[in-house]
Amino acid sequence: MTARENGSEQEPVIRDHRKIDPETGTARAGEPSGAAAPDGAGQDGAPMAEEAPAAAGGDNGADLLAERTADLQRLHAEYANYRRRVDRDRSAVREQAVGGALTELLPVLDDIGRARDHGELTGGFAKVSELLEATLGKLGLVRYGAKGDPFDPNVHEALLHSYSADVSEPTCVEILQPGYRMGEQILRPARVAVAEPDETAAAEAAGAADSGDSADSGESNQN
Repeated sequence: MTARENGSEQEPVIRDHRKIDPETGTARAGEPSGAAAPDGAGQDGAPMAEEAPAAAGGDNGADLLAERTADLQRLHAEYANYRRRVDRDRSAVREQAVGGALTELLPVLDDIGRARDHGELTGGFAKVSELLEATLGKLGLVRYGAKGDPFDPNVHEALLHSYSADVSEPTCVEILQPGYRMGEQILRPARVAVAEPDETAAAEAAGAADSGDSADSGESNQN
């Protein structure tokens, strides 16, 4: 006996609970569109009590995105710091290598300087020496040290010492060998003769001046 003969006009309802659509092979998001909603369900067929977990899942997604963003920013900062360290180390290695090469050439520059002082730097040798000095200057080599410079133990090496009434502070009175530096790096200190103020001579000179002033004052009073 069929359902129609039994006096029932309602067609049988078939619910397909398979999670994979047999026709498309894709996962189903929810109940089929034609299925009747069970008791206590909303119009979309989803249980009302399951809406809260859906909202919680959205919060978890936002937290996960924030966490991944923070990780990416931290990774970017670490990479930037790494690049700066590599560039700094590369620059330091280059300066060290150039400084070592320039230091080996300083005796050659000393010979050129002595030849120039004795008038022996002439002809083609003079041109070659000028070209060499110009090239080393482009690499950052700087010559320093002049007579009359205040003595600085950080950049000068005192080989001779004396006292003089002509100076008011320790002063380089002779440059025995020029100094060279590259940037802030001292490749060789200037070797100098240093003179310090002669306090005894200065005191005697001051006493003599005072005596002369007293004698002039006495003569003026007698007159």
